[in-house]
Amino acid sequence: MTQHGITREIKIRICIAILSILGLLACFAGLFPQVRHIIIDLVEQHIVHKKITLYQSWFEMLLSYSMGGICFILFFDYCTLTTSGRILVRSIKQEIKDCLAAIDFRSLVRPTLIILGVYLLGILTIIRADFLYNDDIGRSIEGFRGWYNWSRYVSEFTSIFIHADTNLTDISPLPQLLATIFLSVSSVLLVYVMGNRKTTVISLLASIPLGLSPFFLGCLSFKFDAPYFAMSILLSITPFLFRAYKKTFFFCSVVSLLMMCMTYQAASGIYLLIVVMLCFQDWNYRIKPDKEILSFLWNAALSFCIAMICFKFFFMRHNEYLYDTDAVSSAMHSISQMIPGIWVNIQNYATIVYQDLGLTWKICIALVCFFFVMKSVSTSSRNIFLSFFISVFIISLTFVLSYGIYLLLKYPLYYPRALFGFGAFTAIICVYVVADYKKIATIPVIALSWCFLVFSLSYGSALADQARYAEFRISIIWHDLNAMYPYSDGITMQLNNSIDFTPSIKNVSKHYPIIERLIPKRFGVDVFFDNKYYLDHFNYGNSAIANIPAYTSIDYSDLNLPVVLDTYYHTIQSDGKYILITLKH
Repeated sequence: MTQHGITREIKIRICIAILSILGLLACFAGLFPQVRHIIIDLVEQHIVHKKITLYQSWFEMLLSYSMGGICFILFFDYCTLTTSGRILVRSIKQEIKDCLAAIDFRSLVRPTLIILGVYLLGILTIIRADFLYNDDIGRSIEGFRGWYNWSRYVSEFTSIFIHADTNLTDISPLPQLLATIFLSVSSVLLVYVMGNRKTTVISLLASIPLGLSPFFLGCLSFKFDAPYFAMSILLSITPFLFRAYKKTFFFCSVVSLLMMCMTYQAASGIYLLIVVMLCFQDWNYRIKPDKEILSFLWNAALSFCIAMICFKFFFMRHNEYLYDTDAVSSAMHSISQMIPGIWVNIQNYATIVYQDLGLTWKICIALVCFFFVMKSVSTSSRNIFLSFFISVFIISLTFVLSYGIYLLLKYPLYYPRALFGFGAFTAIICVYVVADYKKIATIPVIALSWCFLVFSLSYGSALADQARYAEFRISIIWHDLNAMYPYSDGITMQLNNSIDFTPSIKNVSKHYPIIERLIPKRFGVDVFFDNKYYLDHFNYGNSAIANIPAYTSIDYSDLNLPVVLDTYYHTIQSDGKYILITLKH
C-alpha cells in the first residue's frame, strides 16, 4: 500500500472515530427525556424553524432509541476500526459474492414472470374495485404515514420514496403492483430454496397460497400498505439464499428479520417455517448428518432470537389500541403466564382459521397434509414409524409457528391480515408435496391454488359491489339530512347498526365465511375512518359522528329523541342538536 493510501485510510478512521464519538454523545443524551426535549427544541428553533410533528420526526425516533444507536455505533466501529472486524466484513462480503455467483438468475426470470402473471390476475378485480380499505381512507384524506407508531420504520421510510413525498397521496394501483412483484420473487425464492435450487411450473403453482391465500387478500386490498406487507414475506425468505455459509446466513438472517419486524411483524413465523421444513427434509432423507442439521437449526434459532430481542428492546414501540371491541396490545405475557397464554393464543388462532376457511378449502388442505405424511413416510430414509410421527409433528409445529411472535402477546391481532402466516404454511406444505412425488398428490395442491385464485376474483368483485351499495345508502342519508339541517355546524350524529353486506357478499359467505371479515362495513358503528371519509367527502360542514365509545360517553338511544324521518333504509331521530340515525338492514 502506498504512503498516500495509508494516509487516506488514517484520515477515514479519524473521521469515523469523530463521528462515532458525536453519535455516542447524542445517543447518551437521548437516554434522558429532558435532554432529548432540549435537543429537539434547539433543532426546531435554530435549524428547521418549525414544529417537528410526531410522524415527521426522524430525529425524535433516533433519539428515542438511543440504546439501539449505541449498539449500532459500537458494532460499526468494531467492523471498521479493528483488524478482526475488517476481516469478518471481508469474509462475509466474499461469501455473499460466492452465494450470488452460484445462483443462475437468468433461469429465475421465466418462473418469476409466470407467477407474476398469476398474481396479477388474482388482484385484477381488487384493483378494479378501487376500494379505499380501512387506513387508506385516513391516509388519502390527510396524507399521513403513521407506520412509525407501530415500529414499522422500513414502511415509514420506503413510503416516502414510493410516493415521492413525505405527504402521501393515492397512487394506486402502483403500490399493489409493487406488492405483486415482491410476492412473485418471494414465491420463486421459496420454491428455489425448498426444491433444492429447482423450479417447476407445478411447484410455482403450488406456492400460490403464499400470496393469494384469503388472509393475504386483505393485505393486497390496502392501497398504501400492500407493498410493505409483501416485502415482509420477501425479507423472511431471502436469508436462505446464503444457507451454505454459516456466518453469512447468520448475519443476513439478523438483518433481514430486523427489517421484517420493521415492515410487518405478522410475517415473523415464515422464517421459522422454512427453517423447520429444511431441517425436516435433511433429516428425513439423510441429506446431511444430524450434527450439521442441528448446527443449522441452532444458527437459525440464535439469529431469530437475537433479531427479536434487538427489535423488542431497541426498536419496538409499546402500543395499546382498540379495534372495535377487541383490545390489541404489543405487551407480552409475563414469564409465569407465558405457557398458558401461548396455549390460549394457539387455540384462538386455530379456531379462527378453522371458522374462516370454506369446506372446499378444508378438504383440499386436509388432503395436502395427508399426502405430506404419505410422501414423508414412503420416501424416508428413516424408520417408517418414526418418520410418520415426526411428519405429523412437523405439520402441527409449523401450523403453530405460522402465527409467529403474535403467540407471545397478551392481546394479539386476529384480523385476517395478521393471519397470513397460515398462507405461507399452506404454500410450504404444498411445495414439499409436489416435489418429485406421485402425480396424484398434485391434484389437491393445484385444486387448492385454483380455489384461492377464484376466491380472490370473487372477493375483488364483492369489494366493488359493497362500495357501490354503500355510496347509494350514504347519498340518501346526506340528502335527507341536508333537507332537514342545511347548516350542520354544532350538530353531532350517532349511528345505530352499520350498512349491511350486499346479497352477493352474503351468498359468498355461505361457503366462505372469511369474506365478511375481509370486507369492511361502510358507515356505521366503530368504523372511524369510513365515517370521517364520508363526512369530508360529502363536505358535510363541521358536524361530527360520535358513535365511537372512545369519543363520547353519551348513548343517543337513551335521549328519547323524536323521530323526524322514517324511511325504508333508515330512521332519523333528532332534537336539532343531537341526531340518531338507525340504519335498517
